[in-house]
Amino acid sequence: MSAPKPPAPIHRPQRVLVTGGAGFIGSNLVRRWLEQHSALVIVNVDLLTYAADRNHVADLPADRHTLVEADICDGAAMLKLLQDNDIDTVVHLAAESHVDRSIDGPGAFIQTNVVGTYALLEAARTAWLDEGRQAAWAASGRTVRFHHVSTDEVYGDLSPTDPAFTETTPYSPSSPYSASKASSDHLVRAWARTFGLPVTISNCSNNYGPRQHGEKLIPTVIRKCLDREPIPVYGTGENIRDWLYVDDHCDAIWHIVTHGGSAQTYNVGGLNEWSNIDLVRSLCRAVAAQCDASPEALEGLITFVTDRPGHDRRYAIDPTKLSALGWSPNRQLDNGLALTVQWYLEQWQSGALGTHGRIGLGR
Repeated sequence: MSAPKPPAPIHRPQRVLVTGGAGFIGSNLVRRWLEQHSALVIVNVDLLTYAADRNHVADLPADRHTLVEADICDGAAMLKLLQDNDIDTVVHLAAESHVDRSIDGPGAFIQTNVVGTYALLEAARTAWLDEGRQAAWAASGRTVRFHHVSTDEVYGDLSPTDPAFTETTPYSPSSPYSASKASSDHLVRAWARTFGLPVTISNCSNNYGPRQHGEKLIPTVIRKCLDREPIPVYGTGENIRDWLYVDDHCDAIWHIVTHGGSAQTYNVGGLNEWSNIDLVRSLCRAVAAQCDASPEALEGLITFVTDRPGHDRRYAIDPTKLSALGWSPNRQLDNGLALTVQWYLEQWQSGALGTHGRIGLGR
């Protein structure tokens, strides 16, 4: 899809707080933004739980990147980070995101995704909009923005023939995970309308690429192929997802933060709808191509397992609104999968690719 020339920037980030910046999407975003925007300074706050890894960002320049181990639910700590570092932009990525885990233990999802978002919103409101601060920001000529990263799962699911999700699709979350993200979306919109906080929201389709935690579908399939172990696939594998390479998502967030209208929502999708079983077979072929293995032998490892409760049938994103800001996905799935397999293969060969104690069947 060819995107038009973007409008003039509305917001120009200078000092950014990224939450969850040692996780999958966060670490890729921090690395990409620092590489592409030479004057940018990023404060990266992450609780460094199981899905994060400080090694993902350990090699970044210390004068432009700082990793802070802290809990986003600690409002006082978040306010101090915003004020002490003169932050003008928040990119809120920190979240519990694995559907299976949300079924096993929903409480952590409510705490991180709902309470954590509330704490950040209040910290931003105090840092930017309290008495005297609004005037100070205006006098400095700088603008502020709070960007909230959400998921397409808040919309529920689609039949095979339904049109793709748009920004006006009603919310209908199916899992504790998607319900917690829907709740946080509503909080962000409320803080924009009630308090005038400058916000944007993005709802994104499934991401893939380097540094994703091993519980997710694509890392699981790659690891199982490399170890020649059974590859678990839920149900019949006919569930359909729209896949987006993580760097394309990072670029989309930059476009939204800099060009998006305040209090606006933008859907981010890869225009790559694949059934889980077709994706798994493609991954088997991609691994075989880089490992001198038989694709048929790897596909023979596919094992169908009992479907999970409330498993959404199909997600699909219509990114037309975002394309008007000058963004379109660059990576086709075959190319993106090849790059992803290459990264995981290097990790596996070095002994750095662990199982993380779980298998993952997708989100």
